[in-house]
Order: sequence, then C-alpha cells, then structure tokens
Amino acid sequence: MHLAKYIFYSHLGWSIEGEFDKKVRKTVITVSPHTSWYDFYVGALARKIINVPIHYVAKKELFDSPFGWYFKWMGGEPIERTSRQNKVEQIVELFNSKNEFRLAIAPEGTRKKVDQWKSGFYYIAHQAEVPITSVAFDYSTKTVKISKPFYTTGQYEKDLQDLQEFYKGIVGRVPEYT
Repeated sequence: MHLAKYIFYSHLGWSIEGEFDKKVRKTVITVSPHTSWYDFYVGALARKIINVPIHYVAKKELFDSPFGWYFKWMGGEPIERTSRQNKVEQIVELFNSKNEFRLAIAPEGTRKKVDQWKSGFYYIAHQAEVPITSVAFDYSTKTVKISKPFYTTGQYEKDLQDLQEFYKGIVGRVPEYT
C-alpha cells in the first residue's frame, strides 16, 4: 500500500476526493470518462489506496488462459458473452450470489467519444436493487472523484440525467473523447 500511495500521490501527483460508503457492500460503479488505457493503472492504484474490493466482469475465456489467476486476483468475474446470453441477468445473478460485490463499469462501453452511454449498468443496478456509485478520473486536476451512492427510481431518462451531472466539467486523459 505504501508503494501505491507513493506512486499515486507523490510521483504521479493525483488525489482522491470522496470515499466509498463502507456500509454499501454492493454497488455498480460507473467510471467515466473512459478515454485511455491509463485509466486502468490510475484506477488500480486508487483501488489499492482506498482499500475497498472492486470487481469487473470479462469474457470467461480470459479466465481459462494462463493469466486467468491474474484476472481473478484483480477482481475479475467471468461471464458468458455470446449473443444468446443476457449479460444483465448474468451480472444480477452475480450480485445475488455474493455478500460483497462492487462492479466497475465504463458506461460508454469504449474509450472513444460517444453520444450516449450504454444502459446496461443502469438495469444491472436497478434489477439487483443496488445503488450506483459514480467515479471520475479528472485528468485536468489529477483527481479521482467518488460520489455518494445513487439509488435508481426506474425512471431511466431522469436518473441518467442526475447521474451524468456528477461528470460535468470532468476531463478525460484524451480530452476530445470526453
């Protein structure tokens, strides 16, 4: 942890604003804007510093590879990604099967600029009856920002507007993709 803090704070010059509610053991974490592979190491260092288990999902074939242990160690959970499988339902089942599960998702679904977010993260949270915690990597201020938990109402458009408000003014690593 000391090495992570040194690299994150002293060497890279980042800070963390906000914190995860320790009482919330299950949440969907939206991480945006996701514009670069740099987000991975910023997130990995921040996760180590805040000392809260954070997970992700990936195609199950990654976990069958020689590096499967690494993906699992980094918080990965395998899912079936064929077109026949309902990914939202699979992930809701993951939430239901665990006592603690914080799922990080990039709602853009890509590192490129998008006009609108994909909706899967919202429906996962709503169906699993867990809150959404917003996390932003603001490269203009080198700040990882963490929101308070947001509970969905079932009114997707309104909730999405409220969620995206957190990200106003945030600049990604590649500003033109923000």
